[in-house]
Amino acid sequence: MTTTTEQNRNAQYPEGLRFGRIPITAVSPVVEDGRFPAKGIPGSDIAVGATVFREGHDQLGVSAVLYDPRGKEVQRVRMTPVGSGLDRWAGTLTPRAKGLHTFTIEGWSDVFGTWEHDATIKIAAGVDVELMLAEGAALFTRAAGERTGRDATLFRRAAEVLADADQGVDARLAAGLSPEIHEAIARKPIRSLVTASRAYPINVERELAGRAAWYEFFPRSEGASYNPETAEWTSGTFREATKRLDAVAAMNFDVVYLPPIHPIGRTHRKGPNNTLTAGPADPGSPWAIGSADGGHDAIHPDLGTFEDFDAFVARARELDLEVALDLALQAAPDHPWVQTHPEWFTTRVDGSIAYAENPPKKYQDIYPINFDNDPGGLSKEILRIVLMWIQHGVKIFRVDNPHTKPVQFWEWLIARVNKKHPDVIFLAEAFTRPPMMHALGRAGFQQSYSYFTWRNTKTELEEYFTEISTVSPAYFRPNFFVNTPDILTEYLQYGGPAAFKIRAVLASMASPLWGVYSGYELFEHVARPGAEEYIDNEKFQYRPRDYAAAEAEGRSLAPFITRLNAIRRAHPALGDLENLTIHGSTDPATVVFAKHKQTAEGKDTVIVVVNVDPHSTRESTVSLDLARLGLDAADMDENGTFLVDDLLTGQTFTWGEHNYVRLDPYVEPAHILSIRRQR
Repeated sequence: MTTTTEQNRNAQYPEGLRFGRIPITAVSPVVEDGRFPAKGIPGSDIAVGATVFREGHDQLGVSAVLYDPRGKEVQRVRMTPVGSGLDRWAGTLTPRAKGLHTFTIEGWSDVFGTWEHDATIKIAAGVDVELMLAEGAALFTRAAGERTGRDATLFRRAAEVLADADQGVDARLAAGLSPEIHEAIARKPIRSLVTASRAYPINVERELAGRAAWYEFFPRSEGASYNPETAEWTSGTFREATKRLDAVAAMNFDVVYLPPIHPIGRTHRKGPNNTLTAGPADPGSPWAIGSADGGHDAIHPDLGTFEDFDAFVARARELDLEVALDLALQAAPDHPWVQTHPEWFTTRVDGSIAYAENPPKKYQDIYPINFDNDPGGLSKEILRIVLMWIQHGVKIFRVDNPHTKPVQFWEWLIARVNKKHPDVIFLAEAFTRPPMMHALGRAGFQQSYSYFTWRNTKTELEEYFTEISTVSPAYFRPNFFVNTPDILTEYLQYGGPAAFKIRAVLASMASPLWGVYSGYELFEHVARPGAEEYIDNEKFQYRPRDYAAAEAEGRSLAPFITRLNAIRRAHPALGDLENLTIHGSTDPATVVFAKHKQTAEGKDTVIVVVNVDPHSTRESTVSLDLARLGLDAADMDENGTFLVDDLLTGQTFTWGEHNYVRLDPYVEPAHILSIRRQR
């Protein structure tokens, strides 16, 4: 019920006032006051909040309203106060379709709530009894005039009983506070002084933009062979790489990511382990793009033809995999651009073109691109290349070092591509400072690499999990890669097989996006001396692997990874980012977090307990915040305990608020527990 429209409310005041009748401030999720949209995916729960208050003591109601791309209201939720005396309200919106949605916050005078509060207190104290009952009768009479059907009849009947002086006071008051009345009010509150915030955007993108498991491998290593007589290698091909797709799909991955597949330059080609001198048979780094065979719009002839690539993509699609291609905007000295467009590079005072550096690393085989000399021409060429690969079935691009290019360019490129192809996804490989990483998310990157790779201790993990789930989810979707061709952390170098399990559990359970670079499942852990990267790095040489033999001999983590991905698919709570909550443990190496989600099928709650010390058995008392787990009386017995099923081992435990755990990293370093709900 709205007794005062917004137009009437503001008519007596000058135009341009910043506050409405009900002040609404600090709305979230809002990115830079709405200049950029917040991020969402269909079915994801988006936490919304606002600070809403009013003068006086009348009751206040707050709602969040979601509108689809056509401006049609698709969801309305009543928000609840959080904290004490903070006037902060929270709720959850869940978009169901893709597209640019908007949401608003509405603050309003809760007419029924105010009357209920005043009448209950005063009548119990014998103060203004008849006045309170008369006001209730008038309230329901007005409300009945604005309702139809069952609610109108219900309200008229309540008004009649409230006004009937022949009945007892308690019976008259009860008629206005019946369960049926509360149910009708909950469905459609009686409101006045309705004030709406401005509309804020939420860009809802397809599911793989926010929920996916990635697997990276080099096509040239698949089927590569070595001839000891000639000491030469023969490259793998797309035809051989296609055979690997079945195993990737069997591990329940969603995306198969390929490093650059283009021709590789000869000039300053790097040799094994990043040496400056390459032998005639050394393949070079795939990121040194370009040769006489072509540039970014060509395929390395050793890998095959476009027909072979198209067959690879088609087979992936048959297996419900999508192919992600590396978009590395840089060039080898042999790239055609160097001759045709030297203005696209940085020329030093001695006339040479500057090569890439990331001190102390030097990449003499790569020329960075300079966007300042011909931004229009360069941008047009890059757009052409991206659209060409889209025509070959690529809808996901992992972008190499986007932080070394102007953010403005990315905003332009992603907007242009997504306008024509809204399902295309861009992943930012930007291991750099937080402002740049977050700016790339605002500019349109659907997801990004993250600092997870270097967060190992309990304190580091708890702080980072809290940040990515509460501070930055509106504009930054972290993809938790456990390793990359460039990154082999000390934790993996020295932690043994347990370390690989631990990192896989943390990544796959904490983030809806996670990734694995091939070799991880084989526990590859030997680093180049003095470096945080693999010895005999696949970036510079062929690395064929016998995955099947390792699995047959019990030397593979593939079954464990398969199980983790199956758990992710079976539990919708793991598909959201913002629902992660940290829980307590008495051990400094035991991390506890949970994810809870209400779905149409019921409640889904997963509790993850991980021993992050790969060398020692840890014992701890785990303390759970039961309110954050969505537990109710039906889920617990009279002692406040409930059943949890370990999704890794199949064991069942009886848990409560405080629970003893013992995790041996040489047996199983983690519990992944699902709360068993009563049906």
